[in-house]
Amino acid sequence: MAKTGKQAAHGGVTAVRREDDFPFYDDRPVALTGPQWSLVIGGVVLGFLALIAPVPSFAGGWGQWVQAILFFAIPLAALRWVAPGHWTAIFRPLAPRDFGWMLLVALLNVVVTLCIALAVSRFFGVAANPAMEMLRGQDTAQRVMFFLKTLPQLFGEEVMTVLPFLAIAWWLHMKCGLGRTAALVLAWLGAAVLFGMAHLPTYDWNWVQCLVIIGSARLVLLLGYLKTRNIWVSTGAHIINDWLLFGTMLLLSGAQAAA
Repeated sequence: MAKTGKQAAHGGVTAVRREDDFPFYDDRPVALTGPQWSLVIGGVVLGFLALIAPVPSFAGGWGQWVQAILFFAIPLAALRWVAPGHWTAIFRPLAPRDFGWMLLVALLNVVVTLCIALAVSRFFGVAANPAMEMLRGQDTAQRVMFFLKTLPQLFGEEVMTVLPFLAIAWWLHMKCGLGRTAALVLAWLGAAVLFGMAHLPTYDWNWVQCLVIIGSARLVLLLGYLKTRNIWVSTGAHIINDWLLFGTMLLLSGAQAAA
């Protein structure tokens, strides 16, 4: 087991291993093979398909809760299958300062997203968020249920981002021979692109909106995980971000209706 600050060679790649480093990208705490990573990414895809599948009529409102849970449960089950005893490496106990990072990343993302959205909307058309349109027509109880349902779904979005990030970093670092920093930066960008593309059906296949606006937001939100190596932090930042944006838009919509 490599110690902090010592050199370790894996598959022809020499890197400095830190005890608080990201898991799996350099075959630690356990080595995953290409087929095993494919199984994990397959779980991510299946979880996403479960989320966007039409809800059967007999399932009612609870069907959406099942979909949101399957969204994160399927990829985590795949990770647990290939890395038993180590799959929880993407989680860490929350420290008091982690809540500060959640808030800081969320506020930073609100500022960055609004600035980029305003710039993009001046030159390209942007599609409205269908969730916002739906919220406007709901009563208070339905809105409370909507906000609660975002909890498992946003956690699923973090799983859908962090696992591909680690998989891309592993491939670039262990298989392509890139250094640690280059592999992680490219994986950060790659995960954001994939996340943006996953939103194409939501935003009428507007590539500019999904890759530039959604992709930029994903880059910022992933900073929570990059800083703390804790998926709970990026999840918390994502929840604060979305609740703040949806809540503000609801307040503004209500104010306009009352005027």
